[in-house]
Amino acid sequence: MHTFLVIFQVLAAVALIGLILIQHGKGADAGAAFGSGSSGTVFGSRGSANFLSRATSWLATVFFVTSLALAYLVHGTKTSTSVVDKVAPAIEQPAAGAVPAPVVPATEGEAAQPAPAAPVIPE
Repeated sequence: MHTFLVIFQVLAAVALIGLILIQHGKGADAGAAFGSGSSGTVFGSRGSANFLSRATSWLATVFFVTSLALAYLVHGTKTSTSVVDKVAPAIEQPAAGAVPAPVVPATEGEAAQPAPAAPVIPE
């Protein structure tokens, strides 16, 4: 399904580019008013402009629909995750300039205890 949509997307894009390139600009209509011969075309004097603009709008619609379908197929089924979610939680680091608390040696029958915190004197 994905490959089919990519091929269809590329064909629609190439056809859309071709249709846009073969259309005449707005300034080309002034030449038709003075008998440039465009009234003898297959679509008539104004028929080609209407046909080409309608075909272009339909191809643009097809291009956008296939773009949305491809975006849904590629990203729609995955859960979005942030870079922040992927990073492991940081280990708590002591503040800059902080001195670690000394450990009081344990006596028999009790565990080692940290010494009471000394008051911090601001500099």
